[in-house]
Amino acid sequence: MTLDDVATPRPPRAAGDGPGRLRIALYSHDAQGLGHTRRNLALASALGALEPRPDVLLLTGAPEAAAFGRPPGCDVVGLPALGKDPDGEYAARHLSADLADLISLRSAILSSTLRSFTPDLLIVDKHPRGVFGELEPALRVLWRGPTRVVLGLRDVLDAPSAAAADWERARGTSALRRYYDAVWCYGDPTLSDPTADLGLPADLAARVTHTGYLVPDRGRSGAPAPMQTPFVLGLAGGGADGARLAEAFVSAPLPAGVHGVFVTGPHMPPARRRAVEALAAGRADMSVREFAPDLAPWLEHASAVVSMGGYNTVCEALAGTAPLLVVPRVRPRAEQLVRALRLAGAGLLDLLHPAALTPSGIGAWVGEALERPRRPRGGADLEGLARIPELARKLIDSPAFAPTAS
Repeated sequence: MTLDDVATPRPPRAAGDGPGRLRIALYSHDAQGLGHTRRNLALASALGALEPRPDVLLLTGAPEAAAFGRPPGCDVVGLPALGKDPDGEYAARHLSADLADLISLRSAILSSTLRSFTPDLLIVDKHPRGVFGELEPALRVLWRGPTRVVLGLRDVLDAPSAAAADWERARGTSALRRYYDAVWCYGDPTLSDPTADLGLPADLAARVTHTGYLVPDRGRSGAPAPMQTPFVLGLAGGGADGARLAEAFVSAPLPAGVHGVFVTGPHMPPARRRAVEALAAGRADMSVREFAPDLAPWLEHASAVVSMGGYNTVCEALAGTAPLLVVPRVRPRAEQLVRALRLAGAGLLDLLHPAALTPSGIGAWVGEALERPRRPRGGADLEGLARIPELARKLIDSPAFAPTAS
């Protein structure tokens, strides 16, 4: 049997054709950390509420994506991994290929996959042309067909001037005009509007929808507690630059009867992770985990949470009622610091600048936080995931914007 024996052309779907099984693709470039893929996985889970349940394909450069739980009907296509050096410059993470060859390979995989999958909806995370333009050949094909294309932006891209400069270098406005039907901003515009500094003309600003933060279901799941004793949870996101926080956390004094658990993330450099593990090994009240594919039960049952300030880590922590202390990354991007400042201003979390990070400071915060009453969080729109299915359905069933070559 050959491919020709099983291949059946998929008839094009016109707007308003009715409730056939949809195909939805989500792209993320994933050079540092797991945030882009985790955000797209959250979207994939939310999109499972559509009827009938869609087929969802994640296009990701994070090999760890296969280890996360996926919703029914969702599969993963892995791209050869990109990484970043300490100065934030892109490079191949595993292959010996130079950057140009790696991007060419990734671009070919994206084009062939999307051409074959022919999605009804493509959601692109952050980069309107893909990193280094790797998605643009696929976009040039998709814009001629029925696929609706959405650019998804987290609540904060960077400090305003840096975000504007990045958008200009990416020729973001022209890409938006030519390829995109909508922009979904995953935040609350009363706290943060990532498009405010991009200089969008009025016709493109009209395509922007603020979804609210992509916070998971805030009801209690009923999942059993992962530990039988009270515990404080520490999180470094992907872990690439979380070693200082990890070392301070595992050295922090904790109240009697409270255990500390720190999740380093799979990208923490091995030597730094071993150093963190050695610090924790001398304590009966502290443990270290490299990776937790499902953080939900840990966050639900934690007595307090200390984390870095990445979008997904913060959103997952905000789903619970435990007090949250964020120690943000401040370079090479100011994104986490800006986010933490705005959410702290809304009373959703506490902020500790990394320049003031000490074990005693974390210990003091934990002691005070454990005395607080636990209550659901208010002060911001945290209902983004609940809105995503309806936004997707309306977009798929609506006429496309007429593409232009400008």
